[in-house]
Amino acid sequence: MTSSRPYLVRAFNEWILENDCTPYIVVDAGVQGVQVPTEHVANGQIVLNVSPGAVRTLVIGNGALEFSARFGGVPMQVFIPLQAVMAIYAKENGEGMVFGSEPGSPDPDGDGPKDSGTSQSGGERPSGRPTLKVVK
Repeated sequence: MTSSRPYLVRAFNEWILENDCTPYIVVDAGVQGVQVPTEHVANGQIVLNVSPGAVRTLVIGNGALEFSARFGGVPMQVFIPLQAVMAIYAKENGEGMVFGSEPGSPDPDGDGPKDSGTSQSGGERPSGRPTLKVVK
């Protein structure tokens, strides 16, 4: 299946705007292809205001998010592959979504696709990765 991230980013962006809030995205600036103002990157991440008043020509495609904006008065074209979007949230109340890795996405270490985090016997792996549990 294709990644759900572009659909979720578009939906959360629309939902945040419809509720008169300001959409912010958290970006992993270390992902290949990310073009953001490096002087604003801290700890490998950058937080960007993507509201209509802050950016021009925002396009959230299936592969990337891009827009033009000014940083310190200097215009820049920003390009962010969607796998680099770590979260989208409303500035005013923090509501939104944090993204983890999706099944089938490449491992950041290049070891192949990630799985569900459970062994074939159904037990938990001590990998430190998030897992889902059935709660009854």
